Amino acid sequence: MAATYTTVDPTTGAPLATHALLDGAALEAALARAADAFARHRQTPFAERAEKLNRLADLLEREKRQHAERMVREMGKPITQAVAEAEKCVLGCRYYAEHAARFLADEPRATEADRSVVAYEPLGPVLAVMPWNFPYWQVFRFAAPAVMAGNVGLLKHAKNVLACGDAIADLFREAGFAEGVFQHLPVETDQVERIVRDPRVAAATLTGSEGAGRAVATAAADSLKKTVLELGGSDAFVVLADADLDHAVEIGVTARVQNNGESCIAAKRFILEKPIAEAFARRFTDAMAALQVGDPMDEATQVGPLARKDLRDEVHGQVERAVAEGAEVLTGGRIPDGPGFFYPPTVLANVREGTVAFDEEIFGPVASLVAAEDADDAVRLANASRFGLGGAVFTRDVAKGERVARALACGSAFVNAMVRSHPNVPFGGVKASGYGRELGPEGIREFVNVKTLWVEHGRGSGKPMAAE
Repeated sequence: MAATYTTVDPTTGAPLATHALLDGAALEAALARAADAFARHRQTPFAERAEKLNRLADLLEREKRQHAERMVREMGKPITQAVAEAEKCVLGCRYYAEHAARFLADEPRATEADRSVVAYEPLGPVLAVMPWNFPYWQVFRFAAPAVMAGNVGLLKHAKNVLACGDAIADLFREAGFAEGVFQHLPVETDQVERIVRDPRVAAATLTGSEGAGRAVATAAADSLKKTVLELGGSDAFVVLADADLDHAVEIGVTARVQNNGESCIAAKRFILEKPIAEAFARRFTDAMAALQVGDPMDEATQVGPLARKDLRDEVHGQVERAVAEGAEVLTGGRIPDGPGFFYPPTVLANVREGTVAFDEEIFGPVASLVAAEDADDAVRLANASRFGLGGAVFTRDVAKGERVARALACGSAFVNAMVRSHPNVPFGGVKASGYGRELGPEGIREFVNVKTLWVEHGRGSGKPMAAE
């Protein structure tokens, strides 16, 4: 009998649904379908792929409320943010439907040959190991470019959002993509290594923890397969002495509690130049304390529950350790009574290097306030992290802001704005935040064979050249 997994409503703690997981035979059949689908899908023209992806975007846009409610039920994000996530997926699909052919067009290069071309060809089935926190967007930012490039997708979704994974696979089928072009594989985590190592799987991408990233990368490296990893983050939110504090506080609150604080690119370490540190802390704490926490289906709710009880317990444990290390709780910091996995917006002051609130990623609505002597010290503190996903700097001097942003060791740096992803620019990190890029032209080229074509018309047509 196949194993099962029961999802839980994070708002109430009550069971949602029981899902059957794939056994060995079903997984083998899925991998065979993927290989067969790739042989056909890679031959389809870009225009045909684009037509189907646009059709998928139309379906998702028309049904965005239903898909948003599914996200809310399974992982607890506020409904307004879930609708926005569905809309962003629509944008990403249409972006690649429009631009993929240009991004992957043959590129002539000047050599001694009569004609030299760089071509971009699909690799094959790509395994995506995806997390629960953005259960649609993180899938589509892999799937839209991969499928448009001629690859086929295999989704291993987080077990607490299995209905989201099924719904995404249904969208691909309803849009007219052939059977096997995109499949959801509800499997146990211990099956992932087998899938990565399977010779029919060409590459893997993972968004998740450092440990999961190392496991997938190790199996892929042993099989000589390409990987893209988007791992954790402890993004610095730098506020310089000349910043517009009202603006910085407003953006800072959103940047910390977006998606209930369960975001790799959420602002986590607020690094404040000393002249404004006290004023920012006071205004920021008041704003965090005023946020409406409650039922994520209520459009007035700004912070919903964390996705699972164990995740809330982990966040609270980190807060308790931070206090033991000398941090001061300015607001929040206590598990509320009642059902569900709620955690209040929390602000920790007096956070120092070498403590849990500085060194670890806290995956919940908890902000760490860190004092900096000056702008140079702020950059030093921002970079004193094993993570390097995103960073932001706030200042009225835009030129100075860009200089500071360029000095931040991260994949995305924003000036006077919160870190976010956008289809037209690459997204990813450095250091323990991973490697490779999603989105933009860079993202679609991660899972292609960059092939050189060297063409000569006949004997003697090319010029002599040095040996390799």
